[in-house]
Amino acid sequence: MYGRRNQVLRRAGAVCALAGVLVLAACVETQPPQRPPSNRPEAQVARQAPSPRSAALTRYYSRLQSHLLAQGLLRTDGGGIDTPYGAEDVARNFERIAFYDEYVSGGGLRASRDGPGVLRRWQAPVRIGVEFGANVPQEMRDSDRAAVAAYADRLARVTGHPIRAVDHGANFHVIFASEDDREWTVARVRALAPSIGPATLSLVANPPRSIYCMVLTLVGSGQGDTYGKAVALIRTEQPELMRQACIHEEVAQGLGLGNDSATARPTIFNDDEEFAFLTSHDEDLLSLLYHPALRPGMTLDEARPIIRRILLGPAGAM
Repeated sequence: MYGRRNQVLRRAGAVCALAGVLVLAACVETQPPQRPPSNRPEAQVARQAPSPRSAALTRYYSRLQSHLLAQGLLRTDGGGIDTPYGAEDVARNFERIAFYDEYVSGGGLRASRDGPGVLRRWQAPVRIGVEFGANVPQEMRDSDRAAVAAYADRLARVTGHPIRAVDHGANFHVIFASEDDREWTVARVRALAPSIGPATLSLVANPPRSIYCMVLTLVGSGQGDTYGKAVALIRTEQPELMRQACIHEEVAQGLGLGNDSATARPTIFNDDEEFAFLTSHDEDLLSLLYHPALRPGMTLDEARPIIRRILLGPAGAM
């Protein structure tokens, strides 16, 4: 996904299918865990002093976060009395965020002009594994690993779907890496998504600084509209709040909420950077996405009466 933009582009998202490429979404300009076992596929080179480019990105993202906070953005309160919404809002926003693509399939950052697609989500349990480039300091690794684990627990509660952080056997890979880890990052993405298209791979190899993070969501041959693997990439030059905002948006988009909506509020799925963390509204979207009455492959016309019945019916009114 590529997150919000308050005249600033943030995160980038794309969906790559092993049997074709599907566009997901994009965002463009949180007890200490045990240390990872040595057989994790992390870069094993000793850390060096940051390169001039990495150091410049660190300064840039620090200034950017300060600028956004000074405007009252990157809120962490999840919404409040100033952001009222009802079931009709959830239904409308869900349609836009779950059924539309933000970017053209395999087209990098080329905006999609297509109509609604079909519902996509995971059917298998989601096992989230965290990986780090060699230049990520241990303190940051501990903090980000704990943030991912806590968020996985929250998403499992919200969706009712089995989602958890794991040390082995991941199918949702969250990679934290710096600019100085770029070569390793590209090699790791190639290994995890060997059929990745050239436009998406070019974005992984040479992301502009306006891309803070991105997610690639993959389906296997014969799996239709069911996700089987995802890879999220998060820049570690960002300050902690921005990195955690990337965790919230990229993992949630990797679960199936692939688009952004300029009119949705309160949400992380738009371009205004107002909220850093998943909101109560976003929890409603995720709960709806994994409702047993909906199924992967449903068109919007098929799903709309079910969505309205869930949200507005006598037994399902919110």
